[in-house]
Amino acid sequence: MAHVYFTRHGQTVWNVANKICGATDVELTQLGREQARGLGRAILEQGLQIDEILYSPLMRAKDTAMEVSQITGIPAREEVRLTEQNFGKYEATARNGAEFQEMKKSFVNHFGGGETMLHLAQRIYNLLDDIQEASQDKTFLLVAHNGIARVVHSYFNDMTNEEYAAFGIRNCEIREYFF
Repeated sequence: MAHVYFTRHGQTVWNVANKICGATDVELTQLGREQARGLGRAILEQGLQIDEILYSPLMRAKDTAMEVSQITGIPAREEVRLTEQNFGKYEATARNGAEFQEMKKSFVNHFGGGETMLHLAQRIYNLLDDIQEASQDKTFLLVAHNGIARVVHSYFNDMTNEEYAAFGIRNCEIREYFF
């Protein structure tokens, strides 16, 4: 059965500061780099058969993917469609801010200059459709962001708006999804 793996990048300096990263290019912490190396070791230990890593061009995802690739030997390439959602005026604000939490339930809002959830879903769903076509003979690991994790999860699972807005995964947590 065709499948894909997904992971979120390692911890960033803004994760520690409880700030929304979004499309802002934020670096990993030392712990984030260690999490990425741990993910690479876990992939080897679990014997996961992954043919290629696709990663977001933002440095936190790219650096995570490069650490995993170096440990596992899995080739990696940039996939621009995995770039995190631009949260507009909410970037660099508190991740748990009440106004932002409520806005995440509004799928056609541009967040004051950002990207709507529907536009984000369009590009991620298109990517997953492309991967499904290619996955007859290849298994991919997608290295991206928490906002992307929500969309990927919604591609494979029915969710309410509230469940979608609340969904998230830990740094360097790996999930497997079946087409």
